[in-house]
Amino acid sequence: MRVSILCSCAILAFLSAFSQSPKDVPTIYVDKQGVMRWSDSKQEASFYGANYTVPFAHAFRALSYKGVNHKEAIDRDVYHLARLGFNAYRIHIWDVELADAEGNLTPNEHLDLLDYLFAKLQEKGMRILITTMTNFGNGYPERNQQTGAFSYLYDKCAVHADPKAIEAQKRYVAQLLQHVNPYTGYAYQDDPYVIGFEINNEPCHSGEVKTTANYIKQMLAAMKKAGNKKPVFYNVSHNMEHVSASFDADIQGTTYQWYPMGLVAGHTRRGNFLPYVDDYVIPFSKEKGFANKARAVYEYDPADNLYSVMHPAMSRTFRSAGFQWITQFAYDPMDIAAYNTEYQTHYLNLAYTPAKAVSMMIAAEVAYTIPRNQRFPAYPQDTIFGDFMLSYTQDLALMNSPEKYYYSNDTEVKPVEATRLQHIAGHGSSPVVLYSGTGAYFLDRLEDGLWRLELMPDVLQQHDPFAKPSLTREVMLIMYGEQDMRVELPDLGTQFTVQPMDSATTNLRVDGANFTVRPGVYLLKRANLSARKSWTAQTPWNQGKLGEFYAPAASTLHTPVLTHTAAPVLEKGEAQRLTFKLMAAQKPDSVILQTDNISFWKDDNAYFKLQQLGAYDYSVELPTDLLQGDVLRYTVTVFADGKRYTYPDNRPGEPLAWDYEVSQYWSSKLADSTQPILLAYGAGKDSPFAMYAIPETAYSTAKLSQASYVEPAQWTYALHGKDTAARYFWKKDIADVLLNRPKGLKQADTLCVQLQGTTGALAVGLLTNSGYTYCSTVQPTKDKLGVFRIALADLKLVPTTLLPAPFPSFLPRYFHPQVDIPFRKDALEQLLIATTEPSSQGASLTIGAVWLE
Repeated sequence: MRVSILCSCAILAFLSAFSQSPKDVPTIYVDKQGVMRWSDSKQEASFYGANYTVPFAHAFRALSYKGVNHKEAIDRDVYHLARLGFNAYRIHIWDVELADAEGNLTPNEHLDLLDYLFAKLQEKGMRILITTMTNFGNGYPERNQQTGAFSYLYDKCAVHADPKAIEAQKRYVAQLLQHVNPYTGYAYQDDPYVIGFEINNEPCHSGEVKTTANYIKQMLAAMKKAGNKKPVFYNVSHNMEHVSASFDADIQGTTYQWYPMGLVAGHTRRGNFLPYVDDYVIPFSKEKGFANKARAVYEYDPADNLYSVMHPAMSRTFRSAGFQWITQFAYDPMDIAAYNTEYQTHYLNLAYTPAKAVSMMIAAEVAYTIPRNQRFPAYPQDTIFGDFMLSYTQDLALMNSPEKYYYSNDTEVKPVEATRLQHIAGHGSSPVVLYSGTGAYFLDRLEDGLWRLELMPDVLQQHDPFAKPSLTREVMLIMYGEQDMRVELPDLGTQFTVQPMDSATTNLRVDGANFTVRPGVYLLKRANLSARKSWTAQTPWNQGKLGEFYAPAASTLHTPVLTHTAAPVLEKGEAQRLTFKLMAAQKPDSVILQTDNISFWKDDNAYFKLQQLGAYDYSVELPTDLLQGDVLRYTVTVFADGKRYTYPDNRPGEPLAWDYEVSQYWSSKLADSTQPILLAYGAGKDSPFAMYAIPETAYSTAKLSQASYVEPAQWTYALHGKDTAARYFWKKDIADVLLNRPKGLKQADTLCVQLQGTTGALAVGLLTNSGYTYCSTVQPTKDKLGVFRIALADLKLVPTTLLPAPFPSFLPRYFHPQVDIPFRKDALEQLLIATTEPSSQGASLTIGAVWLE
């Protein structure tokens, strides 16, 4: 079930809405300089939005598994796409679900849903770029389902050369372009909201350039014969050696992608990635024909992380590189977003990733307001530009203009002109809105003294969303509890009413601009205001209705959910504060922490009560006398509704019950402040390092080895690569270790590492939260595991290697700092070891312990 005030429109309503002539709707054309312009004003166009795939593949199947009506799901998601201010939508159509073996278009549920989706997007004023085919299967992350379509008959790298495959594609594309959408009455090629067509998704051209040129020529001829007059785009971020075929062709635009930190890490990536997106270098920009082709980003995403600073930064860089169309991949359907199964490496949804979603809203404004080709100083000076500010350390993206004030996380930055504000979007708190919940919210000025508040439900992460997905594994939970809010707007003052729009409920009580709300839509009205018009849930607003609201249903919590990450190490000598997040159907009576030093047979077992700091935040301070020995092991028990639940066991009961045996503890090692800070072990169950190589044809393999039983086991890495210029890298996050060793870090002045190998000289160093790298060079020997001590004062600033590899592959692999930032050990986040000299096939490196002393 889903919360909804308004039902989806019927087909007749669509036909009525789109009864105007296509001539009345401005369209897009590409001028001789390769600039997309509006047909009516001749002004430059700028587009920002997302990909979204409910009509096809896993999204289609997953909604079916969950018993969700696909069209109702589209209604909800399109509303949210519009709510985020997007004006663009792109999809690569799964031709395997729309065509037969000869390339004939097959009317079916997938095509009907695509038609419906296009109509709903147009209802919100969004423009569409259609990639007509993918030429691959429909399975991911499941197995492909055989449909008998032509793409299943040919290898993806052969479809551009095989005459039969080309004929099938020509037939299919012609019929697709001529297909009349029953919800709009337009053929795709005549639809004014369709800006153009990309021939295929990420083509694989492995033959001669002339074969590629011939393929593009044939497809263009087929599209022209079908009646197409819209711009046609072709991908140039793949197959670099074939780009000349595209620039020589009679196409109007070229398409690109950007995945700056690679894809499918299998876990959340951490670190400051802003240096990774400082520039988008196109090495073939001097190619003949490049300048007169429009530039579109068909897909991009800072994958495998939930940071809210990346999207606006990438949007800025795309504008600097001359892009006019920018679409992220991919927006998760709300009805399956709790699981993030559609694309494990991507995660974006307004309800489930609110900070990231608000940052996308800011990124859209970057695309609309930053002039095309405007250049900015190098990072970090480009973190403040136009009306925008980015902060990695605060995980904050901010738009602050006289009329719009958007922020992705808590901020103390005041609006530049609070009296002129028309739109506010936020996650967290600000000088304008103080909010105790975790969902996103929107405030829009309807008229002087009257504002619309839209509030999304709370969300809590319980699992890593980028780990292996499952439709039975909820990575995010949704709650509908009441939350405190304070709104400080000059236009409202401190005396205003709050009227829910989803019922006849009387006005909520407001006490000096403070009130309590649940998710939904509200009218905030200044005291004694006589509104100029009647505002009801049915009042037309923002290409929809004023009361329109969609959000997920609350998660079903059979037991409380408690999340916590134990610190790897805690420092003795001072009290230590531990933090937790708790979500429960009912407010708990109490939450207590106990160590493993308790017993059913004792009468004086110590316990420590957690204090609630926010809606879901809890904290406890452990006294110094508890932090004794070498390790701290502890559990937390939640007392709620007469029941008891213990964690991390995550089961009913409590440790002091006669019949309860604790099977799991959270644990942290304990260290004296004078002890060295251990950053990496020489041995363990898994290699402590993430391994990379440049180029990617090279790689290293890890093996745990032990020379004798009296010597410790060590990890040895064998290097593999035919390229003599290959470089190898070992990287490790260390921020969690350092966070709870403040005294030890203050005293530390030397980085120590055990090394043995035949790799030649190595760069050993550290990365800070600025994303900068500081290294020194050491020379390991092949016959002995030696300890190398590097004074922190001797570390030098070096280029930051972009690990893992960005896509497309033509992008640079190093960020070269142009602004000097002094090394700060209190900002350390990552450890790096890298080869600096050519290493022969079969060379090896053993890395033992690494520590600060």
